[in-house]
Amino acid sequence: MDEGDAALALNALGWILADEARAERLLGTTGLTPDGLRDALGERATLAAILSFLTAHEPDLVACAAALDMQPQSIAAAANRLEGKRRMDA
Repeated sequence: MDEGDAALALNALGWILADEARAERLLGTTGLTPDGLRDALGERATLAAILSFLTAHEPDLVACAAALDMQPQSIAAAANRLEGKRRMDA
């Protein structure tokens, strides 16, 4: 697993958790409990789920990217890498 993608997912998680409604939506979407999320933070699938949560809702993706001073495409690319997807045009 790319450490940069893992760090990005953790930074994105911090942004997600800063808003209670967004945090509840993440838990509801992933099916994780707060304790389950904490326990699974080192797992690739959990990190992928965090970034996929953002890519599934463009307003959150754009807002998170702005907060982290990066392009939304960078978050989407990291999500794809964590999910094991490869770019077809690479």
